[in-house]
Amino acid sequence: MVSIEKLADELKLAGDKTRLTILSFLKERECCVCELAELLQTSQPNVSQHMRKLKDGRLVKESRRGQWIYYSLEIQDKPYLQDLLQVLPSQKEKVAQVSAETINRCQ
Repeated sequence: MVSIEKLADELKLAGDKTRLTILSFLKERECCVCELAELLQTSQPNVSQHMRKLKDGRLVKESRRGQWIYYSLEIQDKPYLQDLLQVLPSQKEKVAQVSAETINRCQ
């Protein structure tokens, strides 16, 4: 069972509009920082700060592929966050628009 303090911390992380949007993108597929920056129309350093918080809060995990770090959701043991993500509007089309061109611009 999750403690109230841990639950409050996780919900606080997800309560930020930008981080909630990032989680909704990651619900569709894993992404790298440059893709998320493009999707959010913000800077890579800004996205990196949000990703650090989400990673520290164990809501996302990272995997390295060459020089790229890809982020994906880490909420299997958090059904309350899974339920939250289910009610978010789909970002599937927006995420699909991020193409190899975005990654090439980031190199």
